[in-house]
Amino acid sequence: MNAVTSPLAPGASHIEGTPAVQMRDICISFGGIRAVDDVTVDLYAGEVVALLGHNGAGKSTLIKILAGAYKPDAGEIRVNGDKADITNPRDAKRYGIETIYQTLALADNVDAAANLFLGRELMTPWGTLDDVAMEAATREVMGRLNPNFRKFKEPVRGLSGGQRQSVAIARAIHFNAKILIMDEPTAALGPQETAQVAELIKQLKAEGIAIFLISHDIHDVFDLADRVSVMKNGKLVGTARTSDVTKDEVLGMIILGKSPPGALAGPGAAAD
Repeated sequence: MNAVTSPLAPGASHIEGTPAVQMRDICISFGGIRAVDDVTVDLYAGEVVALLGHNGAGKSTLIKILAGAYKPDAGEIRVNGDKADITNPRDAKRYGIETIYQTLALADNVDAAANLFLGRELMTPWGTLDDVAMEAATREVMGRLNPNFRKFKEPVRGLSGGQRQSVAIARAIHFNAKILIMDEPTAALGPQETAQVAELIKQLKAEGIAIFLISHDIHDVFDLADRVSVMKNGKLVGTARTSDVTKDEVLGMIILGKSPPGALAGPGAAAD
């Protein structure tokens, strides 16, 4: 994968070019409750956008629409400027969208290579598993993501939290993900492993991967995200560059639903 230049120039007031993802006027209801209400967000190559909000704010539902788990009642998704028809997770993968959920969805009883190719195994001409090719490919992608990874033969149940994240990310990247959804990637990790995952995210950014980051850790958000989009009660409170707002202002967006001067307010959001 060749590195590309991020569209986020230092000090730029906005981002130019075509977004990797545009979610426009997205709505979805469950049992008469509007879980996502007219939400518009976008994401550019080489950028991290953090999606923030309390539990029930709608951020996970919004992301599951992009991942193909839910079909919206209204709205439009565009990928690299073209309208995307995403009705299931297979469609999302076809558009280069991969999701790493908090549970990681790893098979604990097999090694890194088996997890990397789970459901997409390589076969020899004789119809048997090509373990050599799968391990070689795993070593190549892990060498780029986490050069210190050595436990290629060990079942992933024996790996640390940071190493397990590496395997989950490697699986997405090996299959040419251009848009990555990361759900609480540092939850339950210690400081050293959190730093390791942060370095992985920074490297993915440098390679031009577009990342939606769901996190409750405001410090992680300001360390890693270029912009934040805050939701409350299914609505978008606002979107801001992390360089234009303070942590207290973002907390105010989350708790009070108020958009500060440095943010672009969502429809119907209160402003300070």
